[in-house]
Amino acid sequence: MDFARTDRIAADGAGDESAHAPPPSPRLAWASFGLLVVALVAVIGLAKMLSPTIERGIATAGLPQAVIGIVIALLALLPETRAALRAARADRLQTSLNLALGSALASIGLTIPVVAMLSIGLDLPLRLGLLPKDLVLLALTFAVGSIALAAGRTNVLQGAVHLLIFAAFLFLAIVP
Repeated sequence: MDFARTDRIAADGAGDESAHAPPPSPRLAWASFGLLVVALVAVIGLAKMLSPTIERGIATAGLPQAVIGIVIALLALLPETRAALRAARADRLQTSLNLALGSALASIGLTIPVVAMLSIGLDLPLRLGLLPKDLVLLALTFAVGSIALAAGRTNVLQGAVHLLIFAAFLFLAIVP
């Protein structure tokens, strides 16, 4: 198997963002899929093992229960966040935004349908738990994201707006 690293970001940030790596061979694609499943199971197992400790820490700190979900989500998204930060430091803002938004949307896009199917299959009630303030932040995030993505390119200001919305979400989760 050829695991040559064609996706590395140039240290000086001078990499060509329009250049694409050649498509992987079927064997490499299946190996990547297998490793993705292993990594997913590892992240879920880690979150499951750490959740009692996180719950105790959140309760000790006197924070709302919603913070538990935020901490678990941050742990699950940590690898993509690290890659997005590396891309941003290398002045590859488009790659950084694609990594950050893509991983978050993929997580949400996969989680909600699975939870909905389990809810229907097990005949359990489904409640996503979005309060009105959360719905406003979600709508604002979609609006800002569509502005950033519609132009085809991003800039620092759009990234700063996303970070500000995220900071507002964290603040409102901790201080309801």
